[in-house]
Amino acid sequence: MRKILNKKEVAEVLNLLEKDYPDAGCELKHTTAFELLVATILSAQCTDVRVNIVTEEMFKTYNKPEDFVNLGIKNIEPLIKTCGLYKTKAKNIYLASKQLVNDYDSKVPSTIEELLSLPGVGQKTANVVASTAFGVPAIAVDTHVFRLANRIGLVNEKNVKNTELSLEKKIDKDRWIKAHHLLIFHGRRVCKAQNPDCENCSINHYCKYYKEKFNEKGNI
Repeated sequence: MRKILNKKEVAEVLNLLEKDYPDAGCELKHTTAFELLVATILSAQCTDVRVNIVTEEMFKTYNKPEDFVNLGIKNIEPLIKTCGLYKTKAKNIYLASKQLVNDYDSKVPSTIEELLSLPGVGQKTANVVASTAFGVPAIAVDTHVFRLANRIGLVNEKNVKNTELSLEKKIDKDRWIKAHHLLIFHGRRVCKAQNPDCENCSINHYCKYYKEKFNEKGNI
């Protein structure tokens, strides 16, 4: 079994992914930190494509914390119903909006710690908003980042939190933001959960999964 990649190899993997995806970045459409917060809450167990369809219409009318406080939970629900888990998400959007109005003068805080204090905001959401909207170094570990980081062999962890911590040690801090976007882009386009396109992957010669699964069959 091949060992996990060292820090230098991880940097080389990122360099190759940067060549593949020079435009890698957040694919949730937004114009403000608050819109990004709402979109990220909606993105739980939902595709960015679906979220963007929903928010494109919703944000034309409702795009400030006060708007969602005035709407109330029951009126938010039908606006976001197609995103799934809409009852929980409507409640979280309402409560987070209310806290922003009451405690933050309707402005989204820029620190991860303050973002985590908002209802419905977990580590991934806080990291996405802080890094994308405010440039705070952070690695948001979603399903793609978790899958790729452990499949490729960047890290070898069993849960999201430890994956995040291990990636922070393996990747220079000034690359944290870009790194998680690169992994997401690669996960959506090539290294998919089912039937990853290993043969057309630019980093397969580094990949633990590729080495183990294909070398055993004599295909490489």
